[in-house]
Amino acid sequence: MIREARDGDWPGIWPIVHDVVTEQRTFAYDPALTEPEARRLWLLEPPARVVVAVEGERVTGSANMYANRPGPGSHVASGSLMVAKEARGTGVGRALATDLVAWARRSGFAAIQFNAVVEVNTAAIRLYESLGFGTLGTAPGAFRHPDHGDVGLRIMWLDLR
Repeated sequence: MIREARDGDWPGIWPIVHDVVTEQRTFAYDPALTEPEARRLWLLEPPARVVVAVEGERVTGSANMYANRPGPGSHVASGSLMVAKEARGTGVGRALATDLVAWARRSGFAAIQFNAVVEVNTAAIRLYESLGFGTLGTAPGAFRHPDHGDVGLRIMWLDLR
């Protein structure tokens, strides 16, 4: 189930963010990110939106979504999705991504742009492509992966018009 994040959800979101960031495989965040810094980065204020995927009372994933840029770029949405280790491959990422796309459509955005999808994150790329996203380009070697060395970051786009 996907629902709006509540004040009390942070203790369930933080371990997910911490794991994803310290794995250094999918997000270009500093692995030394502190909990207060992570909270400020993740729990964005409206008009942005933050959701959680829950199984019972347990948070299994989270996403935030927002205008990609202010002013002249505010008609394009963006967002970030993270899934708990134990919930990966179970459909949580798909539920979060589908919710993000539905929110962007409801909110009147013209498109969604993901600015930095690690090119060896094949599960995310397959998911986004299955939802209609395409790759606009790749910044070669822009992400330092712990296993694969310097790999590209894709810019992925979904036109909503």
